[in-house]
Amino acid sequence: MHLVSQILIALVALLHFYFLALEMFFWDKPLGRKVFNLTPEFAAASKTLAANQGLYNGFLAAGLIWSLVGSHGFHVAIFFLTCVIIAGIYGGLTVNRKIFFVQALPALIALIVLHL
Repeated sequence: MHLVSQILIALVALLHFYFLALEMFFWDKPLGRKVFNLTPEFAAASKTLAANQGLYNGFLAAGLIWSLVGSHGFHVAIFFLTCVIIAGIYGGLTVNRKIFFVQALPALIALIVLHL
């Protein structure tokens, strides 16, 4: 089960590196506008805010990677997976329900498997 939890944590980390790239580098590009359903005007106006959001996703991903290589991995993983779950729940409630399923649910599954 340990290997499965590590794979799931790595997948959640990869998702957050993908979110980082979308929000920091592709927000106002065709890919970012398509993924987030943005108008060119809104994407341009909110580019800096999205980059800041992407940076936070990068911190979450870095923490999850740290949990895979650090000596206190179990506790670090619990902390960062919980942060991802809370962020995903908040985003799902305030922005778009889809965020819960894309962000929080994979982290919740990883957290459950981590405890098995």
